[in-house]
This record gives sequence, structure tokens and C-alpha cells, in this order.
Amino acid sequence: MAQGRVKRLQSESRAQFERFKQAEVAICALCDRPIPPALRDAHHLIPKSRGGVLTVFMHRACHKQVHALFTETELAQQYPTAQALRDHPEMARFIRWVQSKPSNFNPPTRRSKSKGKL
Repeated sequence: MAQGRVKRLQSESRAQFERFKQAEVAICALCDRPIPPALRDAHHLIPKSRGGVLTVFMHRACHKQVHALFTETELAQQYPTAQALRDHPEMARFIRWVQSKPSNFNPPTRRSKSKGKL
């Protein structure tokens, strides 16, 4: 009986969190623009595979660009903060470009030539 109650409470808490997450106005950690709920991604500053737990919200386009440019090892060792990502020349160029776009803009992302093939 208690297990059913616990699961119900967890489910209700999850639903409340999802409603809060959808209503909350989030600002992208990279480009500083408001993020529409449908384009909001949580980015682990240090990848989960490397033990990271801290996340920040990013536009889906900004998040895709981060992962197109950097490997998980690079993110963990060289770019563990949003500021470190913003300071990288290719990322800074992308941010300058995307800041002139509307918040709901979601462009296709190209892989970096330096990252190579998967």
C-alpha cells in the first residue's frame, strides 16, 4: 500500500516539476536570449559520463553547436563552464551570429571539421 502512495506522490511531483519547467522563463547560458520551452535543452557542463551533475539551460541550437565542436573529454577538461565555452573563438562566432536571430530560431548544425567523423 505504501509503495503505491510513494509512486503516486513521485508522479505528482514529476508532473508539477514539468509544469514549472514549461512555465519558467529560462535564459540561454551561452547566448543570453530567452528560450522557448519547446527549444530548451539542459546541458551538463561536465558530461554525465565524466561524473558531471551541474546543468544549465541552453537553446537547442546552442546545445547542438557545443556538441558539434567539442568532445566529451574536451568539455570535461577544457570547457567545464559556460564562460569557458563562450570564450572559445568558434563558439563566440556562433553566439554573435545566433544572437541576431529570434529566440525560436532552430538552424541545422554542421559538424566541426576539426572534430572528424564519428
